[in-house]
Amino acid sequence: MKRLLTLLVLMVLAAPVAPALGQQKVEITSDLFTVDETSNNAVFTGNVVVIHPSVKVWADKVVAVYGAGGATDIESFVASGAVRLETDQQTASGEKAVFTPADQMLRLTGNVQVVNASGTVAAGELVVNLATNVSTFTSAGSKGRVTGVFTSQ
Repeated sequence: MKRLLTLLVLMVLAAPVAPALGQQKVEITSDLFTVDETSNNAVFTGNVVVIHPSVKVWADKVVAVYGAGGATDIESFVASGAVRLETDQQTASGEKAVFTPADQMLRLTGNVQVVNASGTVAAGELVVNLATNVSTFTSAGSKGRVTGVFTSQ
């Protein structure tokens, strides 16, 4: 149980959309929560909602994968199935989101759509480098192209 609690704390500290989570409260709810120490996976399944003061995340499933170092060695977070991320300024959705803390990269794939006050961008993939604050939209994995519709000010 102590290892499980440590894992939960670390998941909160390394959540994909806010590197400084250690200083703020995060709430995670789901229909089921399973920790498999054999495969180093912590899995939230069914109507998963992650609430952080600066972002909300919804998904059918969220998996935290940790390495040989245990709960202190988080390798990735994977959200899948109807993934939606929402901040005060924008909403992003797709079929799968993968965050890797080591390189601070967030990849949102599968019918990606980002909507904010200035417009909408649709793409096959969105890659966000949280360390450099650079976002790249590509048509990877889609049959179409990257499409943007913007409102002039």
